[in-house]
This record gives sequence, C-alpha cells and structure tokens, in this order.
Amino acid sequence: MKVLMFGWEFPPHISGGLGTACYGLTRGLTSYPDMEIKFVVPKVFGDEHDSSIGLIGANNVGIRVSDVRVAGFLKSIQQIEVGVNLLPYVDPELFEKYSSETTYHENRFITSDFEGRLDFSGGYGQNLMREISNYAIVAASIAAEQSFDVIHAHDWLCYPAGIAAKYVSGKPLVIHVHATDFDRSGGNVNPSVYNIEKQGMEVADKIITVSNFTRNIVIEKYGINPDKVVTVYNAVEPLDAKVKARGKLDKKIVTFLGRITMQKGPEYFIEAANLVLKKTDNVRFVMAGSGDMMNKMIRRAARLGICDHFSFTGFLKGDDVYRMFSLSDVYVMPSISEPFGISPLEAMQSSVPVIISRQSGVAEVLKHAIKVDFWDTHAMADAIYGILNYSALHKVFSKHGKIEVEKMKWETSAKHVRNIYYNVV
Repeated sequence: MKVLMFGWEFPPHISGGLGTACYGLTRGLTSYPDMEIKFVVPKVFGDEHDSSIGLIGANNVGIRVSDVRVAGFLKSIQQIEVGVNLLPYVDPELFEKYSSETTYHENRFITSDFEGRLDFSGGYGQNLMREISNYAIVAASIAAEQSFDVIHAHDWLCYPAGIAAKYVSGKPLVIHVHATDFDRSGGNVNPSVYNIEKQGMEVADKIITVSNFTRNIVIEKYGINPDKVVTVYNAVEPLDAKVKARGKLDKKIVTFLGRITMQKGPEYFIEAANLVLKKTDNVRFVMAGSGDMMNKMIRRAARLGICDHFSFTGFLKGDDVYRMFSLSDVYVMPSISEPFGISPLEAMQSSVPVIISRQSGVAEVLKHAIKVDFWDTHAMADAIYGILNYSALHKVFSKHGKIEVEKMKWETSAKHVRNIYYNVV
C-alpha cells in the first residue's frame, strides 16, 4: 500500500502537537512491511528526524504550466485561497494585519525559480494564505508524477492539497482532523476556515478524528454523515533514555506546557495556582510555552502577587520537554476545548501525575488521571494540593499512569489507520 501523505509540520520543526502526531503515526505505519509512506511538507530543512518514510519538500518540487492549467483546477484553488485569513499560533494583532490583506484576483501569477520551484517558509508566517494555495498546486504536480494508492491529508492547512491530489489522480482521500476551528476559536469560528474544513470533509472518502469529542463536532457542526467519520486515538513515542532523570529541588514544581492561547485555558491555571499558594508556599508554578496570551498571563500573576512563585520559560520542544517533566511533580492541562492532547501522555511517561480537563479527547482514554472541568479552579487547586501533599496519592498516579501510557503505542493507532486505507481502496 503506497500512501501520499500531506502535513504542515515534521519534527524537529514543530509548533505544537500536530507535527508530533504526524511523526508518530508515520513511524507506526512504516512498522508494517506492506506500508510505504511518502510524506510531503511545505519545506524540507535537512535536519528532520530520521525515519523510514520518504520525506518530500514542496519547495524542492518543480512545477510546469501544464501541472497548473488542469481544466477547472486553478479556479478551484483560487476559490480556496481567497479569504484564508486565520493563522494558527499567532496573536490577534498579527492576525488582524494579515487577514486584512486581500490581494488575490481571478488571474494569478505564480512566481517560481528557473527550475519551476516555489518558495515556502515552512511555518506560519505572513504569506501563509499564499503558501496554502501554492502547496495545493505542488500537490497536484506530485500527484500527477507519483504512484500511490491513497491520499492522507493532516488538518485544514493540507485539505486543499489533498483535494488537489484527489482531483488529479482520482485516488481516495482520507483527511485527519487533529482540531477544528471550533476548538481554536472557542466557538467564534472564522467562516473562511470553516468552509475549507467543511469542503475537505465533504470531498474526503473517510475522515479520521483524534477523539470522539472531535468526532461529535465534525458530525454536529459540519453536518457530516456519522458513517464517514471514525476515531483513531493518538499515542506517544517511547521515552528517550538519554533524557536526564529528575534532580532534587527545594520546591515542588507544577507545570503547564502548551500554547498560551485561549484554547489551552492558561488563565485557569493561574487562578488555580493562586488558590494553592494560599495554602502552601513550597511550590513553584511553571508556564512553558508561548502564545498571544503570554503577556496577559504575566500581568495577571503580577496583579495576584504570585510572580515570585512563577516561571515563564517560553516555547519548549524536543528533549527540553522531557527535562521539564523530569523536574515536575504535577502536570496540568486545563484546556477549554482539546481535541486530544498528547502532552499529558508525555508527562505520565515521565512518571508525572496529571490533571486534565474533562473537555479533552484524551480524557476519554485515560484512567489514571485526575479529571476536572476547565472552569472549576477550586477543584483544580484541590487536586494539585492533594498530589503535592499526599505521597500515597502521588505514588499511585505516578506508577499506574506510567504503566497505562506505555501501552498506548503508535503501532496500534497505525493499525487502525492501515485498515481504513484498505477499506477506502
């Protein structure tokens, strides 16, 4: 089975859980001898993690006029491009600047080098709208040249590429919904992005969601036939033995790790921390991540007078994530709307007890985790305090959580995806 897969991130160049999930799934799929994966990203940097997949950089693919001028295709891509004005991982000021730039016309020039290659940043910068469209054009070129059995597109940024590849090749399309705009926006969806997501879902032959939480959103909010949507849970990569073990610290460490945005609920972590610190001061809270709410969270901690018990580390990735967990006594994920959530699995893998919101997909599968409503800061604070102060409680969640998460393997998730491929083919 030959799979043409489209993704926007691949380690070590990641901005969140999307790249981590893509890497884990492809590694799991290639553990099956009948699976051959060609994974397309906008840009190959040359230091990507070793794997048995064929990594293709859209920036290295030369396109020809004949690739673009497929009857009806260019018009379709232009329709997708216009109004793609939501940028993931950027603050509201940049969003407003970029989304106000509507410069596309019916006839568009595509600028390439002398070998017909298009330029991609490989990230989420100012030209994201154009890059999504260009990526779809390159996808059509790849689909016309490559031999494959099925197309797999990860998240909304890649749905136009998947649609283009299906249009050119006639091969079945599987889309993977890692999140929807309802998660990112808190329900105040961007119409343009919603339309891209909905178009991808309607064109796809099968839709994979990362949880039943997300599956219900796809069915109810996008009007998709339930028979078309299947849940495949994420997993976690085996822990690298090279990561240093936890050292002894004077204070207990409580960690939030993720994008500091509305979706992740950082303000509830701050409020819960304030409640805990009213009972004990032998604790330090760490907010590891970056995002548009970071300055607001620093100001809130200052107003509450708890900055001397807080650390803001900025974005962490790779081994730095596990080093942070090796120092942590508790991990908290207070997300308002979390399609899945891989970071709690990474924490449990490091023997760290976790507290997660009930409004998360991972809450469906974890037994040895404390689950609270994201808005219930008193329950969150009580859970933090209990784990920090009752060694038996800490030991139970630490020991059994690690055992539980070590059974969650990407090979298992890949087996389900592999079956989906064979069904659609």
